[in-house]
Amino acid sequence: MTRTADGALVLTLDIGSSSVRALLFDAGARPVDGFEARRPHAMRTTPDGGVECDPEFLLGLVVDAVDELLTKAGPAAHRIKAVACCTFWHSVMGLDASGSPLTPLYTWADTRAEKEGRELHRVMDEKKYHSRTGAFFHPLYLSVKLRWLRGHPAYARVASWMSFGEYLYKRLFGKAAVTVSMASGTGLLDINRCDWDPETLAAAGVAVSQLNPICDVKNAFVGLQDPYKAKWPALKDVPWSPPVGDGACNNLGSGCATPERVCVMVGTSGAMRVVEAVDRVDIPWGLWCYRADRRRVVLGGALNDGGNLVDWCRRTFQLGAADEVEREIAAMEPDAHGLTFLPFLAGERSPGWVAHARASIAGLSLDTKPVQILRAGMEAVALRFALIHGMIREVFPQVSETVASGGALLKSPAWTQILADAIGRPLLPSAEPEASCRGAALLTLEAIGILPRLEDPPAALGPAVVPDPARHARYSAALKRQKLQYSKLVQE
Repeated sequence: MTRTADGALVLTLDIGSSSVRALLFDAGARPVDGFEARRPHAMRTTPDGGVECDPEFLLGLVVDAVDELLTKAGPAAHRIKAVACCTFWHSVMGLDASGSPLTPLYTWADTRAEKEGRELHRVMDEKKYHSRTGAFFHPLYLSVKLRWLRGHPAYARVASWMSFGEYLYKRLFGKAAVTVSMASGTGLLDINRCDWDPETLAAAGVAVSQLNPICDVKNAFVGLQDPYKAKWPALKDVPWSPPVGDGACNNLGSGCATPERVCVMVGTSGAMRVVEAVDRVDIPWGLWCYRADRRRVVLGGALNDGGNLVDWCRRTFQLGAADEVEREIAAMEPDAHGLTFLPFLAGERSPGWVAHARASIAGLSLDTKPVQILRAGMEAVALRFALIHGMIREVFPQVSETVASGGALLKSPAWTQILADAIGRPLLPSAEPEASCRGAALLTLEAIGILPRLEDPPAALGPAVVPDPARHARYSAALKRQKLQYSKLVQE
């Protein structure tokens, strides 16, 4: 449900890997009709596995989006009481002593540090590292990526390392800090102490002085510096909450702020997460653990392949119109194609974290149809989520509901049904069109005291997608076959 701009408002920025969005939310964390600005963009890729972005270009998109939103808001802009922000986890860039970028902005998808991840085993125990940081020896983490960046020509001149959100606020306010949420995604943070992990910093070759001080959502920035102070007079004296990880915000915005609900999101990639407010967490091997804030941990798993795998199948096999393909997929029986698909086109994250793993399809025959390969790919992703779901429920047996979000999943009723059948639990489709933005707004509204508890405002949900027991049994057998294929082609 949307509202009009007749009360206190929060401007929310969501800086994602494919678009920058700016929206207005009311005091109940509901989106305001007609107030949205969006700037799509694409990351730059390299043949050796690089996925990076020009931070100045991304900064320009944020400024453009805020400009447009404030223009649309008109007089209502003066009702903005705070600015909330979420950004993608795991990004890093190097700056010189004057604050100028020396490197591109490297993203989670950049795999060029894979060799350094393997080498890290020689200096640290990965199981002990994971128990402290919730991270793995994988190239998406700064513990690995910073070792790779030692080979960068400007490495010796880097005075500070930071994510894009930190850089954005440094440009807007002349200073920077890193929320415990963003720090938790670096692989450099002790999750329970909410402080940098000394052994990991030493292994990564980074000094505490090269990292920004750790803060929380409530540690707002106030007082824009020029030219933004003159450019945005309605925002110059309002509190700006520092950036939080978009994955955590997606959970909160989808109504999954307690361990009774797990959230599965499938966009370009995919993730399944649960949030709990705890003093301390014991992190199970195979799952990652980050933070939404100092009170709330985020436990879950992630897949590199989601909507990108579906897009690859459509392009590679030159499938027909989307509506026609959807009907064909929906008409097929579960696992009837006889294929065993390991969905690792972009490598594996959860739960095995084998970055160099690549996709395989076993069981192909002269009778195999392209649309069957697509169905097998969709099922394969669903089976990986079923595996992660089982691991999460071992830690949080109170999980009773699963909320589904993400455009790639929800635009395909057939895939949503496949996922419900694979997990064996009803799926509640999220009806929040901008869940990450809403989550950031909730955190900020709670931090500034407008909302007593961010868990209170209900999230919009669609009708439950109910699993079929017979289909679930077939997928359970398919998961066993997938595990066997994994052990043959990945673990060996």
